[in-house]
Amino acid sequence: MMLQLDLKFLQQRMPKPTQPAVMIIGGAEDKIHGRQILQAFFQRSGGANATIAIIPSASREPAIIGHRYQSIFEEMGAKAIEVLDIQDRDHCDNSAWNAYVESCTGIFLTGGDQLRLCGLLAETPFMEIVRRRAQQGSVTLAGTSAGAAVMGLQMIAGGGSGESPNRSLVDMTTGLGIVPEVIVDQHFHNRNRMARLMSAIASYPDKLGIGIDEDTCALFEHDGVFQVIGKGTVTVVDPGEVSFTNCLNVEAHEPISIHNLRVHILSHGDRYNFLDRNVLEPIL
Repeated sequence: MMLQLDLKFLQQRMPKPTQPAVMIIGGAEDKIHGRQILQAFFQRSGGANATIAIIPSASREPAIIGHRYQSIFEEMGAKAIEVLDIQDRDHCDNSAWNAYVESCTGIFLTGGDQLRLCGLLAETPFMEIVRRRAQQGSVTLAGTSAGAAVMGLQMIAGGGSGESPNRSLVDMTTGLGIVPEVIVDQHFHNRNRMARLMSAIASYPDKLGIGIDEDTCALFEHDGVFQVIGKGTVTVVDPGEVSFTNCLNVEAHEPISIHNLRVHILSHGDRYNFLDRNVLEPIL
């Protein structure tokens, strides 16, 4: 009886592999071998019934990158795929494209330049559809690299790496606000960006910092929980209990003090409640 109860509890706790989600990918996800993260996006978009929109607008070579992802999802067996090559804000008024993102089951934002992506999509009818559906849980939305950086309401536009935390280390602007509670940094440990994310969080202590390694994804369910999938780690920088920072009292290039900052390093299967800000039991 105890075994049956435990199994029932575990089944209730396990996420449904086909449930829509917001997938924030640290970049350089495996596109050749196991394709674990891209397979997860495909399955959560409906598998063989998936209708997918690829948005390569962040890229300097949108046709090439769009075709690459299109080929991958065609090989997986998606029902329909459209590459929406938005190169001008006026394209966001395209009624056919807006109708497609209103009905599709998966939307994929490629890498490139997050400033370019926000410049094209922010405050457009197209983006309002994408944001509404992602937040309602009626579509799976994934973004990799630049497509990951735009997910928060505050966005890291650029900056340096490998220094002590300081305000000049990070350039901030407004993102697309899909998951407004977080600030995302990508290619995280691969490019030594811990100090950059801490610098961003020092200026926005009401947000949660999420640093995502390459070929790694923070998969956000619609219950306030994200889980980690992939080969690297997700670093959570939580300023919720910070007791002191001199961030506003020093020059931009001077080191920042941050006391009682909480940091978690999460790997594949680990879960985190980003609303309650606590680590949950991992999924094995």
